[in-house]
Amino acid sequence: MTAEHSDQSLLSHVLLPVADEEDAESSSLALEPYAPERVTTLHVVEKGEGVPDKTPVEQSEDIAQAAFETVRQVFPDAEDRTAYRRDVVEAILEVAEDVDASAIAFRPREGGRLARFLSGGRTTQIVTEADRPVVVLPREGEGG
Repeated sequence: MTAEHSDQSLLSHVLLPVADEEDAESSSLALEPYAPERVTTLHVVEKGEGVPDKTPVEQSEDIAQAAFETVRQVFPDAEDRTAYRRDVVEAILEVAEDVDASAIAFRPREGGRLARFLSGGRTTQIVTEADRPVVVLPREGEGG
């Protein structure tokens, strides 16, 4: 995010990373009350880079399409992006810069401390490594 964009509103263009259709529904409904001006939905297909992929690429792209359609039920003009990377956090940060997002908004995934430790703490990585504001959306039953 450049200094010239620092005067844009926090929610003028939100990047909304989603994992699947269920996450897309929960995340978009959690974001809706904040009325972002523009939304770009991101799905990261985790590519192996020398190790087997978690799911076949075609299946991952189907998951992405279903997630994009779900977000459009809440934000009809939402744009979408698919990134193919091994490092999900790097992909999120790169796409945020590429689309010049004013903020990254996401719902932390389920899991206890051990799960977060084993997964490398993606929430912590995004919050500490992002060069733009990060909005952590409340899970169902939290917040407002």
